[in-house]
Amino acid sequence: MIYVTSDWRGIELKEVKSLFKKAKFNDSDFCFVLGNVIDYGENGVELIKWLMEQYNIELILGAQESLLLKNEALFTSAAPEMTAEQMETLKKWNSLGGMPTLTALKKEKADTVEYIFEYLSDAPLFETVNAGGRDFILTHSGLGGFLKGKKLSEYSEEELLWNTPKLEDRYFEEATAVFGHTPTFEFGSEYDGKILHTDTWIDVNIGVNEGYEPVLLRLDDMKEFYSD
Repeated sequence: MIYVTSDWRGIELKEVKSLFKKAKFNDSDFCFVLGNVIDYGENGVELIKWLMEQYNIELILGAQESLLLKNEALFTSAAPEMTAEQMETLKKWNSLGGMPTLTALKKEKADTVEYIFEYLSDAPLFETVNAGGRDFILTHSGLGGFLKGKKLSEYSEEELLWNTPKLEDRYFEEATAVFGHTPTFEFGSEYDGKILHTDTWIDVNIGVNEGYEPVLLRLDDMKEFYSD
């Protein structure tokens, strides 16, 4: 079985483990985490370290992880004086909840921090998968600047990480896009705490940082699992 989840936002690891337990996730299953594991909450680094140990769970790069990567110079042993551009990047990361992750990483050993950056650097911007006889395109935030003839490899990082879709947006007819990033309640109160399905895309970010539960979606049969 193939599962997707997104936007844990630094929740406690025990809540994530409870989520997988509810789904009876096992060694023959596979899960894609569609980014934004870190920041806002205090447990993002612990979550990343746990993901690094899971052979059947893959992280797709999210907007928050990309901001961390852009601030890697903060964690080098001989960090150079920051440029104006680096200061702006740090300011943006901080404004978007990066401080808990920054604080947690400063407490880790240097080799652990190095492994974390290597892991995040290897995280893809997208994946494609077939489940339940359907094709799916997995990204963090959908497909910004969508064009039918545009190859996935031609989409920029900005289009895959920072896209804010509109409810009327339509993507491919032959493959369903699945993503997070934009909380579903932003599309209307009728979607509060719910996965949003349209005819060409699915948003699985139900707004954990606003108090909603994280969710796992099983692509084979569209069954949803919540931690509580």
